[in-house]
Amino acid sequence: MSEKRMTSSRKHHLKSLMLQIAATLIEEEKKQIKEEKANFMAKISALDLSGDQAALMEMLKKLSQTIDKVDEERYDAEAKVKKTEKEIEDLKMKVIEVQGIKKPALKKVRMSADAMLAALLGTKHKASMDFRANLKEVKKEVKEEEEVGDWRKNVDEQAGMDGRKKKFEST
Repeated sequence: MSEKRMTSSRKHHLKSLMLQIAATLIEEEKKQIKEEKANFMAKISALDLSGDQAALMEMLKKLSQTIDKVDEERYDAEAKVKKTEKEIEDLKMKVIEVQGIKKPALKKVRMSADAMLAALLGTKHKASMDFRANLKEVKKEVKEEEEVGDWRKNVDEQAGMDGRKKKFEST
């Protein structure tokens, strides 16, 4: 069975519907963020700046101490996050080492030498090469074969002392 392809007009219609829905969701999210911010600000009491200078200094010291505590907690949380991210990365590397890298199966492609050169060098290189013309020619050496005669004749010649003497003289 062949799958029915969607027409381009239907595809564009669905895409526009998705964009409209996404736009409304974004608007709702912005309104919700504004409401949360307004509710949070309503809970905070206004600063009481009445009093003498000593009371204000004491209040500032308390604020700076709470800011320091929050910064320390934030720094500790960031350090924990970085440590866990490093551990996760190390574990991923170990998994890759255990599984091994899977090499994709290569497909056999039949190409001519000209097509390979065009693929490697791009369209700038249009010259074709005849690789067979550039191959070296190997010439076979013709071995000189010794004359093979009647072996009985050779045995008779080398049978006596004269034959052994000829054998040593020839070497």
